Amino acid sequence: MSEQRFRGQVTLDGPSGTGKSSVARAVAARLGAAYLDTGAMYRAATVAVIDAGVDPDDADAVARVVAGARIEVGTAAGVEQVEVDGADVAERIRGAEVTRNVSAVSAVPAVRRQLVDQQRALVASADAVVVEGRDIGTVVLPDATLKVYLTAAPEVRAQRRAGQLGIGDPAEVAALAADLRRRDEYDSSRADSPLRPAADAVVVDSTDLDREAVVDRVVDLALSSVGAGERT
Repeated sequence: MSEQRFRGQVTLDGPSGTGKSSVARAVAARLGAAYLDTGAMYRAATVAVIDAGVDPDDADAVARVVAGARIEVGTAAGVEQVEVDGADVAERIRGAEVTRNVSAVSAVPAVRRQLVDQQRALVASADAVVVEGRDIGTVVLPDATLKVYLTAAPEVRAQRRAGQLGIGDPAEVAALAADLRRRDEYDSSRADSPLRPAADAVVVDSTDLDREAVVDRVVDLALSSVGAGERT
């Protein structure tokens, strides 16, 4: 039986609630690649801003706080490592307070420049990597081996997020869907690195697909990409 090997970069972009993290981790594991969650970096930066007592809408103050913070994320698909100044914030970054404020923090150009530099350095240290985020294929790694844009209907994304959070009340699920739409609009209309598919990205709509089907699709795309699939 031949062994399929992948060498290169897979970028997995898309709006919140599409299952990017679980898909990206599974794809990285299947490909034997490193994994980088850039969204976790922006969420970690948001933790630093909140802890500093800074208004997330004060771009200059946000930039200063993030410039002085030590943000570290791991690149192992099976372990989530997110630290701010040595403190483990892996659980905290998924909380409601961070979620409410991360779009404002991540829209600050100076913050994006700092974290993009860090992201590129992490990617450069791996010969095979799956990177997820919102502007990876368009800004961070425009020459990536494979670019995928993962999307799904807002209502489906809300149902999936509700399942992750243990929310069953229909009104709360509807509120989640509304929040997702607002964040989509905010992130798609920002001046710096807006959320959009790269021109050469493969758009995968997961509305009617389960996670395993999406993972299979992305793995197949990666192994069939020009120069990506090697059989030994």
